[in-house]
Amino acid sequence: MTKQNKGGRLFDFQILKRLLQFSKPYSSGFYFLIGLTILGSVLGPVKPWLIQHMIDVPVRQGDLATLTNMTLILLVLLLLHAVVQYYSTYLAGWLGQNIIKDIRIKLFKHLLGLRLKFFDNNAIGRLITRNVSDIETLADVFSEGLAAIAGDLLQIVVILGFMLYTNWKLTLISLCMMPLMLVATYIFKEKIKASFNEVRTAVANLNTFVQEHISGMNIVQIFNSEQREYTKFLAINNQHKTANLKSVLYYSIYFPVAEIIGAMGTGLLVWYGCTQAIDNVNLLPSGVTVGTIISFVMYLAMFFRPIRMIADRFNTLQMGIVSTGRVLDLLDNKEDVVASGNYKSKEIKGNVKFEKVWFAYNDENYVLKDISFEVAQGQMLAIVGATGAGKSSIINLLNRCYEINKGKITVDGVDVCDYDLEFLRNGISVVLQDVFLFSDTIFNNITLNNSAISREKVLEAAELVGARKFIERLPGGFDYNVMERGNTLSVGQRQLISFIRSIVYDPKIIVLDEATSSVDSETEQLIQNAIEQMMKGRTSIVIAHRLSTIQKASKILVLDKGKLVEEGTHETLLSTHGHYANLVNVQYNNKEKIS
Repeated sequence: MTKQNKGGRLFDFQILKRLLQFSKPYSSGFYFLIGLTILGSVLGPVKPWLIQHMIDVPVRQGDLATLTNMTLILLVLLLLHAVVQYYSTYLAGWLGQNIIKDIRIKLFKHLLGLRLKFFDNNAIGRLITRNVSDIETLADVFSEGLAAIAGDLLQIVVILGFMLYTNWKLTLISLCMMPLMLVATYIFKEKIKASFNEVRTAVANLNTFVQEHISGMNIVQIFNSEQREYTKFLAINNQHKTANLKSVLYYSIYFPVAEIIGAMGTGLLVWYGCTQAIDNVNLLPSGVTVGTIISFVMYLAMFFRPIRMIADRFNTLQMGIVSTGRVLDLLDNKEDVVASGNYKSKEIKGNVKFEKVWFAYNDENYVLKDISFEVAQGQMLAIVGATGAGKSSIINLLNRCYEINKGKITVDGVDVCDYDLEFLRNGISVVLQDVFLFSDTIFNNITLNNSAISREKVLEAAELVGARKFIERLPGGFDYNVMERGNTLSVGQRQLISFIRSIVYDPKIIVLDEATSSVDSETEQLIQNAIEQMMKGRTSIVIAHRLSTIQKASKILVLDKGKLVEEGTHETLLSTHGHYANLVNVQYNNKEKIS
């Protein structure tokens, strides 16, 4: 929410102005909607005026022909008003849905370009709320907000003009309850405004909780935490219910009160009008007629209806503006956007160099401290160290998922910040320990819907990895749907699919982050030969806990608490009896040696 909104303003006109800019592609529909709104606001008050003249002239004079003609005019007017209402309602909804479609596309594209640091600091459930619920609220700005409020205000002005023109005294009597109505409306507006804010906050909290706990259901069940999490959910869900019931309470109080106030105004009108009509026995043109009283009763019903609704619509508009502000704040976040250079070469060769690199996820506690190393094209670099030493951070910096604080990273002698980001990442393939698969087919999870990758290439890569047989045994083979996060597959099977995904993109730099730590010994042996084939002619960076997998590395880096403490080949590091040798001894329980 913007500072202005927090300060008590109805809504921020700057945000409203920016929101209206999204309607530019649909300007013709927007202006047509304005025209329909104006026409509908004028047609409504014409009906009571016409009925008044029907009663006071042809009915009183017994002129059946004129009454028939005026009745036909009234029917045409009613039909025209119905058509206008239909098209204005549909057009407002059409405009709102098209605008939120465009905003949702723009927001999702913006999210795709943000650094991972942004997602580390923002709850996924809240981002889902911004991209779904908040944007959905924006549609109400057009369907129930701007157009409806403009139509209501214009209709009030037109009705007031008809009433004053017909009989100004009756108008004053009719509107004597207006101050009370305005006070009730203002109180309702403030109460419902606060409750709507509580509802939006409760929705965001509920979305966040449900999303996180469904995603982490295995942890909940493994640690027998179902009852505890259920209790937390009951509390959050109860907050959501309480916030909604509060708004329901305000509605249930306001509308009956508004009806009573309107009825009191109508009662005063009928009482005063009838006394005037009784006194005016000759029904002079300047007097109050039966038609006048009936028309004023109709005018009042039409007059108080938009006033009763306008507070609700203003709050709908305000909540739309608040949601717009949240969405725009996200769109305006340029700090976490990954800036892309424009450098492209024919292809990335694979020479990687880190020069005095410092990095911290929170800009305070450095996880990498003055790291320098170099790996030449076609070489294999291994990185080892205890958990939290900073091994995975090196990978995140190489493909610019995060930005370094100090130092320089180059690929083929060019700063990674100068590369076109898409070109850079196309040249680097990463196989992570925690494999993420989408709820889709195996084929689409391998190609990531890249039409440039043929099925033949996927089959060849699967054969190379040794995964083709197990995939083809699945129902549908490569068209088998792995469901959310690939939960229908084993950890080892998911890892094999990630290897196929890496191969088909034909990168020049291969990064394996604990890639074999989640597979059994048999599966590991199965893919070791494939890994060696895959690494031929490519630069490879391997992070591994199983030190047996990195003996052939051209160079091994040993990290400890973010610092590079040792580097060299397997044999050289063993002979120094330092950190690396200690890691080997710990892993093999001081009994088994690696030669």
